[in-house]
Amino acid sequence: MTEFDALHPALRYHLVNTLHWTDLRPTQRDAITPVMAGENVLLLAPTAGGKTEAAVFPLLSRMISEGWRGLSTLYVCPLKALLNNLESRLERYASFVGIRAAVWHGDVASGVRRKILRDPPELLLTTPESLEAMFISTKINHRDLFGGVRALVIDELHAFAGDDRGWHLRFLISRLEHLTGHRIQRVGLSATVGNPEGLLRWLASGRDGRVIGPAQPPSDGDVTADYVGSVANAVTVLSSLYRGERRLVFADSRSRVEVIAGGLRAAGVRTFVSHASLSVDERRQAEAAFASEPDCAIVATSTLELGLDVGDLDRVVQIGAPPSVASFLQRMGRTGRRPGTIRHYLFLATNDEELLAALAITSLWREGAIEPIAAPVMPAHIYAQQVMALVLQEGGVSRPDLDAWLADAMEAIPADVRDEVVRHMLGTGVLAEDAGILGLGERGEREFGRRHFSDLVAAFSSPMLLTVLHGTVELGTVHPASLARRPGEEAVVLMLSGRSWKVSAVDWPGRSLSVIPAESGGRSRWIGAGRMLPLSICRAEERIVAGEKTPCEMSRRAMKRLVEIRERLEFIDGQSLPLVSDGIDRVTVWLFAGGLVSASIAREFALSGVFVTDWDDVSVTARTSDMETVTQLLRNLEPSASHPALPEELAAALKFGLCLPDRVTAAVIIARTARPADVSNALSRRLRRVIDCN
Repeated sequence: MTEFDALHPALRYHLVNTLHWTDLRPTQRDAITPVMAGENVLLLAPTAGGKTEAAVFPLLSRMISEGWRGLSTLYVCPLKALLNNLESRLERYASFVGIRAAVWHGDVASGVRRKILRDPPELLLTTPESLEAMFISTKINHRDLFGGVRALVIDELHAFAGDDRGWHLRFLISRLEHLTGHRIQRVGLSATVGNPEGLLRWLASGRDGRVIGPAQPPSDGDVTADYVGSVANAVTVLSSLYRGERRLVFADSRSRVEVIAGGLRAAGVRTFVSHASLSVDERRQAEAAFASEPDCAIVATSTLELGLDVGDLDRVVQIGAPPSVASFLQRMGRTGRRPGTIRHYLFLATNDEELLAALAITSLWREGAIEPIAAPVMPAHIYAQQVMALVLQEGGVSRPDLDAWLADAMEAIPADVRDEVVRHMLGTGVLAEDAGILGLGERGEREFGRRHFSDLVAAFSSPMLLTVLHGTVELGTVHPASLARRPGEEAVVLMLSGRSWKVSAVDWPGRSLSVIPAESGGRSRWIGAGRMLPLSICRAEERIVAGEKTPCEMSRRAMKRLVEIRERLEFIDGQSLPLVSDGIDRVTVWLFAGGLVSASIAREFALSGVFVTDWDDVSVTARTSDMETVTQLLRNLEPSASHPALPEELAAALKFGLCLPDRVTAAVIIARTARPADVSNALSRRLRRVIDCN
């Protein structure tokens, strides 16, 4: 008996006769036995690798074979657009075995939702935020609706696990299991990650489970790097290349997307746009039109990185560089889906940093090195949110019952911190207590009760990034560490989009800042595209600067630019830690360890009285001529105590931060920005002094 034979006969019939499938993919075959046995499973496959079917086919078979009744399986996605994209496909699969599927999220009409509540489908597709909204709704009988849930599928698991939304989801699963009175099977779907076993342990909350799928991503593909020097030049290149092909163009910011799209349209290229600022209808229209156009380009931010189906693509073009190897793999996986085709990916770098990042990411990919997914540490603010949501759900909860309801995800928050958070919420009126039962207090009602407590179900975001706005134009994002003022500094000056900008106002709760053009001659700090690079990518950049063979095809322009970079940084050998003096009043430490490491060392310098003029992903520059002082500071620095200098107002950007005592807030923020192991790695190298007067 084969794995295929274990599927329900009705499903097997339709796979062969309706879908005309002659075989299943390896991951789909391998998933059948453990999923049908009720095991917790992490399914790995590249983009368009059939992960959805690998999870759903055996679950549909199990639902029919075991006679599950009512709502019994939840399918959770990070994006409403992804749910919309999956809806018709899963409805069709479910119909093969007489099962119903439906979608529930904020854009679904109220009439459709009422119908679902009256007669729930067996399979419900939703988001964590929509699940939370259902939990806290007084109009829904939670036990009647969710009491029969037996299995949970989490699509794009990697997108959850590295973010506070992952902790939110884990808490929701804990509440769901407490509600049902039994353990729920967990099936995670993910692109290939650097730590699959660790991701499975996080998903299964320490219970047994199995990883299924390739341990390494595919290493084939036609990757080329070009250096164009500006976004305008990138548009010129794009408008003349690959005519007659369907191209997906990724850019880092909405402003870049709009500029590129406008330039392509002016050049006569059929162009569509996709980013989060567009309305749902606009995005859907663009994606639908793009899928049917044979000669066009769609320009997008990371909104199209996840598993949305926009048809068969001929080529992916990246303006700049993606933030990680995993992101690169997701984007490149959009091409080469048709039999007999290969994946095509073109980097168009607009500056040196983008060129090095593109080459570094490609190098790591060729080596099979992918970033591990790590859940954000100390999610105390999410715990506070869950306490409030739970008292709304249950109409009040005793303190001892908190542990029972939220047990699944509390390992990340020490018991004394949890107790301190609850005491603080009671002391500040966010919570109230009556006869040992916790309820929402006056301040909690006032702060979170607007729009039927919609603030309690809004999306969470752990990467501490702020959107930079010049008027209404979005320039990009920055990390809050770049906003810490230096002694005597009246205003912070940043460099974005190739220009210097003075920060005029910061909206911490809204996670945005306003800027105006800086006066000419002002000193700027380059801070990349906002999302600071990790040590792994910076180390790969260093190896390339030091002379390592380039990992992909390069245009003559790109090769010429790389030669210039290597000549300018000829003191980089990939082994030592160079301290480079300009012979006058500047010493630069070339760390190649990532922005948060540089920011941490910059703070240690400042605390010791050494004035830091610049820092970025690869270096820290101090205004001093004393090489010995810098050397001793680096040798005596204690990595475990180091962290970036952060603005005092940053606490306001932490969602639900008002529910936390100051001490806990500070601990959360520092824990999420400190990189002690990376600092130790950076400082473990032999220090080498260099005089460079060029």
